[in-house]
Amino acid sequence: MTTIHLHQTTTATPEQVLAGLTDFGPGREEIFGRSADNYLKVHHEGPHDADVTEGSGGIWERLHYDWTDPHRVVMTTTDSNLWGGASGHTYTLTQQPTGITDVDAVVVRDGKNLKGKLLASVLGLFGSQVLGKSFKKSVEAIEARGGGANGDGK
Repeated sequence: MTTIHLHQTTTATPEQVLAGLTDFGPGREEIFGRSADNYLKVHHEGPHDADVTEGSGGIWERLHYDWTDPHRVVMTTTDSNLWGGASGHTYTLTQQPTGITDVDAVVVRDGKNLKGKLLASVLGLFGSQVLGKSFKKSVEAIEARGGGANGDGK
């Protein structure tokens, strides 16, 4: 099992980041490069949760999204061709007194088969760099949607 911690700052508000994370409409892949529109299937969407299948490049997962706490989005993997066990994502959104929002993400990858275990091992070595670039682009895309300028991401 691999756990990756990511951090980015943005001028987008926590509400704008939440809106971006939970926008399951067409064009999602423009914000989340690893969520191709042709993989996207919304099974259920409620006011504070959703059941969504997404992925790209032959990797998919079905996630239960929970944003009951609007400053925390928990995505639990319920099915996948690679990921099982404790896999998922947790986003924590914290607005600072300066107006900047800290976006912290924890990605857990627990391979359920040989390919998943191998990819989880690779992510253990290079995940922060690879996923970090995608994460930064996603936060910047959400920020651009909200009309803000780029944050000083780490």
